[in-house]
Formats: sequence, C-alpha cells, structure tokens
Amino acid sequence: MILIFGGTTEGRKAAEVLEESGSAFYYSTKTGEQDITLHHGTVISGAMDKKTMTAFVSKHEIRLIIDAAHPFASKLHETIGKVSADLQIPVVRYERIYPPRDSDITWIDDYSDLDYILPSLSREGQGVGRLLATTGVQSIGKLKHLEAEGIKVIYRILNRENSIVLAHQQGASDNQLCYYDDGDMPIADTILMKESGISGGFIEKVNEARRKNMRIIAIKRPEGFMAHGLWFMVNGPHGLRRMVERLLPEFFPLHSGLTTGTCATAATIAATIRLVKGETPAEVPVLLPDGETINVSVGYADGYAYCIKEAGDDPDVTDGIEVRASCRPYRPTPSPSLNGGEWLVIEGGEGIGRFTLPGFDFPVGEPAINKGPREMIRQNLDSLFTPLHSGRGWGWVCRLSVPGGADIARRTFNPRLGIEGGISIIGVSGIVKPFSEEAFIDSIRKCMTVAKASGSDRIVINSGAKSERFLKVLYPNLPQQAFVQYGNYIGETLRMAAELTIPNITLGVMLGKAVKLAEGQLDTHSRKSTMNIGFIQEMLNEAHIEISLDNITLARELWERIPEDQLPTFCDVVISHCETYCRPLLPNGDLIILLISDDGTIHSR
Repeated sequence: MILIFGGTTEGRKAAEVLEESGSAFYYSTKTGEQDITLHHGTVISGAMDKKTMTAFVSKHEIRLIIDAAHPFASKLHETIGKVSADLQIPVVRYERIYPPRDSDITWIDDYSDLDYILPSLSREGQGVGRLLATTGVQSIGKLKHLEAEGIKVIYRILNRENSIVLAHQQGASDNQLCYYDDGDMPIADTILMKESGISGGFIEKVNEARRKNMRIIAIKRPEGFMAHGLWFMVNGPHGLRRMVERLLPEFFPLHSGLTTGTCATAATIAATIRLVKGETPAEVPVLLPDGETINVSVGYADGYAYCIKEAGDDPDVTDGIEVRASCRPYRPTPSPSLNGGEWLVIEGGEGIGRFTLPGFDFPVGEPAINKGPREMIRQNLDSLFTPLHSGRGWGWVCRLSVPGGADIARRTFNPRLGIEGGISIIGVSGIVKPFSEEAFIDSIRKCMTVAKASGSDRIVINSGAKSERFLKVLYPNLPQQAFVQYGNYIGETLRMAAELTIPNITLGVMLGKAVKLAEGQLDTHSRKSTMNIGFIQEMLNEAHIEISLDNITLARELWERIPEDQLPTFCDVVISHCETYCRPLLPNGDLIILLISDDGTIHSR
C-alpha cells in the first residue's frame, strides 16, 4: 500500500499516476479542501504528528510514502523523514520544478531576514513604504511587526472563509486583504513571495511584479529535510512512476520503459561528460520534454558511451538494444554564428536508418532521428555545457549508432514508412508506457503523414494485415505507403486525415469492429467497447431480417446466420450507421466505407 501526502498540484499528479495501476492507495491532505476524485485511492484528511503517522502507516501496512506536499510544509517533511527512518520505509519526494534564481531578486532564507534587508534598502534610498505579501495566510503573524515600522503591508490570500477568518485572527484588517481571484496584482513598491516553483505560479508572479516595477524579495525553499529517512527525489509524473516501479514493483502490473530518443540523449550526455570532465557516472540526468528530469543508466566503451534500451512491459522489438553515442568538438571554417542550435551536429551511424520518402521533419537522405529526440539532445547539452560553446565559434558533433539496427528495423514499421538501413530514433514524451495508446497513435500519425507525402490521390485505412491484404486487391495501383493501419483508433485516424487535409479516404473495416463503429464507438478496443447484441438486433430489424442471435459470441458469426440474399441489405444498414459517425470527422473530404467479410468479399453502399 502507498500513502501520498498531497493537497497540491504535485499531489494531484501523483494520484493520477497511481490511478493508472488499478491498485489501492491513500491520499492525505491537511484540510480536506482539495477537490479530487479517485477511483482506486481513498482520501483522508487531518494533520498527522509523528505518533499519528506511525500508527497509520503501521495499521495500513504502508510500504511506500510519496511526499507531494507543499515545499514549505517543513514540519510535515521532517515528520515523514523521521517515520521513514524509524520504520525503514522509503519516501519518494515529488519535488516541484524550479526556475534559476535570478540575480535581480533579493533572496532570503527566512522571514527574520527581513529585519535587516528592509532597513538596508532604506539606507540605500530604496525605502519600502508598501509591501505586498503573497506568502500565505499563515505568514501574517510573522509580518505584523513591520507595520510598527511604518510599512503598509497588504496580504494576498485565497478567497476562502477559513483563510479570511485566520487572517483576522492574526490581526489583518479587511482593507489589508486582497485575493488571488480578484485578478490584477495590487501595486506596491516591494513584493514578498515564496520560491514556490513553476507549478506554484512563481514565474507568473515575478513577471507581473517586474511589469509593475516592483522590487522582489523571495524566501528560498526549505532544504535539508532529507537528513533523516530513506528519500528518493523525482520532479515529474514519469519519474514518479519509474521510481514506484523500482521501489514497489508489484504495484503496477505493467512497467514503463524508455524511448530510443531518451536512450540516445542519455548516451550523448554520458559521452560528452566523459569528454569534457573525464568522468564516467553510472547514471546521467536527462531532461524530458515535459520539463522533468529522470536519471538513466549508461555505460562506457572505447570511444563511445551507450544506453541499453529498456522497453518495460511494452512489446517492443528494440528492447535491449544498445544505443551508442560518440561526441567530439568541432570548429567550422569559416566559423558561423552558433545561434539557434547551429552549434550541434547530429549524425547517424551504423544501424540508424535514413529517410527515403518525404513527409518527415527532415529531408530525404537525412538520418532517421526525429525532431523530438534531436531537440532533447540539444536542450540537455545546452543546459549542461552552454559555457563551452556559447560565443566561442565552435560546437559538438554527436554520432549515434545502434549495432544490429538494420536487422531489427525489418520487424518495425520502418520499411512501410520508407526508412531504410536501420531503426529510427523516436519518442515524443521520452517514456514508453506499456501498450501505450500515445505511442500507437503517434505511429499512425507518422504513417498518415508519409501517406500524404507519397502523392497518392487516395489513402486506404484499415484495421490490420488481413483487411489490408484484401483491400490491396481492390486498389492494386496505390503505393504501399497509401495503406495505413488504424488498429482500433478509427476516430483518431479520421481526425488526422482531416487535419492533414487528405481529400479521399477509404475506410476498410471487418464486421467485429463495424458493429461497434455503427453504434458510435470510434475506439473499438475491447477494453473500451463491447459488442451490443441489442443494437445488432435493431440493425437486423431495420434490414427486415429475422434470425436468432441466441448464443452468438462473435460478430463474424452473422456471416453464416444471415441468408446470403439478405447480406447486401444488412451491409447497407451497417455501413449507413458507420457513415453517420465517421463522415462528420472528415467534413472536407470524400469518405468511402467498405465492409470486409472473413473470406475477403468487400461490401459497399
């Protein structure tokens, strides 16, 4: 069992991650005021001291704690650490992502620092007459003494009854209170805020204060609370899931993996660290596209670093491959401006395919390294090594390779996409969830993009190899790239066709999916939709066909039960219902729907 301490944006995200497992967990907040609905989690509320927390953890057999509480909840963090140390239970700290500490902000460690910061500002001729405090209702008592020094303090708090009552109890008057839902930030010469991170709106507050020429004082986030306990740090949902999979493997029935793009980035980081610093860390930090950072295992050999592709429980033929990277500095002649990422050259070596058809982010002949991974590599190297290349007229050449990649590629979509000679380096999120809808839909999108770029006047979408084989007989002159498999994602594929302004689409569908589609189920996967016997009976009635549906388990049994002379009428009815839901998804294109029988007979209206 897992216990989350939440009440924050990070707490909500942590709960969303655990919900994916289908396993039970507890979600704890101090006040119970956060609006959150859980299917597998149990929400509890109330502050916990060490004795209460120890008793709860022991009684409910908690084996992992996730601390996703506010960064300034220092007492709670310390309590969690002590309970962790006593009971030897690991704690995952779900930390926020913080922007760099800008030098134009005055950084302080505690409220007491204001007692010498504010007088020093006055001595420098920057007196503080009006202070806007956005540090929360609990801080009012710590700031009241400033009013005796002639400073007018305005407190910006949440517009909640309990917050207003607490503010009054600490001596704040109504004309000293303003609320976040009032909209515009009140004007003051100085603003006091907490280092609350990106999710806490820190950047937005700083930018608004700058626009209003306000002096900014920020209290640094507390540190050092990990002195006691078994702590592990993450700062995003992907890292959290992977850490839970590591510390409590049985919680998720299926485990996540890494994209080839993340592996390539990790290997490139490792190769560059060894080149620049002479160090060979076993793990390197990889910044993912969503802004979070995860640690990835790497290795080293003569002239390169590598990362072993880990697919988790996703059925991926690239699982276990070795993605290699070698890096070297270079100085172009003549030396160009290195702005806009020109300081980085990414090459494809052994086992990396090349684009042979248009429709990708890069032209024909380029190595099949997609835009997402290239950007990941650029961002990571830029954040780690900017001082080395910035303004010096030189940069890095990074060469990626995958031993055996050409053989592996034959078992992927690459031949259909026109990628030859090896695998492609891909990945949008950086993480592969097992049987990921996102990954499959992304592959459909790539196929649709290539299909359009092939110049074919018609794209034929179908559910899989069997239906595609029958449809190729009907369209013998279309190129291979014009046939795209949608799996179960009929609605998504049609929406892609509309976005890509593909003018002519043929949708081939077998009866099992067709009876679901006819009812409006645009995702026909069995976990999301089922065959509705009652609706099939309605379609039979519409076609004036009288047959028994007793003991029917599969839609394809209808091919045998319906009299042959009545099949055309039934097929017309099914296709008509399918068109009702499909045509609106392709408003500016021509759509033909074909119903395919098990023997390859194709029915149309």
